[in-house]
Amino acid sequence: MRSGGAQNIIRPDTARVINENLFAGLDAIALDALNSLETVSSALFDYRPDPQLRFAQAPARPSAVLIGLFQSAKGVEVILTRRSHLLTNHRGEISFPGGRLNKGETVIAAALREAQEEIGIDPNEAQIIAELSGMVTVVSNSHIVPVVARFEQRPEMQPMNSEVDRVFTVPLRELTRSDTYSQEYWKFPDRELQINLFYLDDETIWGVTARMLLQVMNLTLQL
Repeated sequence: MRSGGAQNIIRPDTARVINENLFAGLDAIALDALNSLETVSSALFDYRPDPQLRFAQAPARPSAVLIGLFQSAKGVEVILTRRSHLLTNHRGEISFPGGRLNKGETVIAAALREAQEEIGIDPNEAQIIAELSGMVTVVSNSHIVPVVARFEQRPEMQPMNSEVDRVFTVPLRELTRSDTYSQEYWKFPDRELQINLFYLDDETIWGVTARMLLQVMNLTLQL
């Protein structure tokens, strides 16, 4: 696997690697779907999330993130951030811009607002494609709805507050590399988890962010 940067992932002693790459059986033609913003957009636009996963159930707190996509010479790239090491939860982890919903706010409005507050993205440049299935985080007890938006060109962006250490992008196609994607099985006394990880040269994407990325890729590749 690639180095994955300096992030310290605290695994249980029982953690083990699952030797299964979801993309290993796909040829280059199939994987090229991740190089086309039109193809990715169409696949996500047609998706209808599970209605039972759209809304938070107490005590989980309703939240939203923005999965921003744009076309480049490298294919379809996705916008990611590294959270500050000063935060209480998920410090130093790779995430999408996002956060809690304000009272009366929709998930789309919250995702666009948070993206503007955290990395300076102009919400008027975002074309909303879809809402994906909501996911619950264990550590912060958040119910997060991913909102997917496309941009006609790479948007202007930079860290705008103390919550974000870094903004960067990665091509979706790169995430299918044999030295990049991995699965692990984590067992705890009260639960068992399958963890998805993407090892980059300088960062590791895992947790709920990796699950959301995988949802985008699986829908596009029809896995």
